Amino acid sequence: MKAPSIKDSTHDKRREFVLNEWRCLLSCEMCGKCSILRGRDEERLYADYIEGRREYLEITLELRNN
Repeated sequence: MKAPSIKDSTHDKRREFVLNEWRCLLSCEMCGKCSILRGRDEERLYADYIEGRREYLEITLELRNN
């Protein structure tokens, strides 16, 4: 699913998207989300997106490159 753009979404919709996108699937071998988050909270990692300061993709690419 594509992240809602900042200009076309509300704070609550962006937060809902982040929480849904990063929810645990209980299938660590197939998922890989835990290896990206590395124990960090998704709401904190995507706070700039949720608050409307940066787009979701920008933050995701930054996380994957670090």
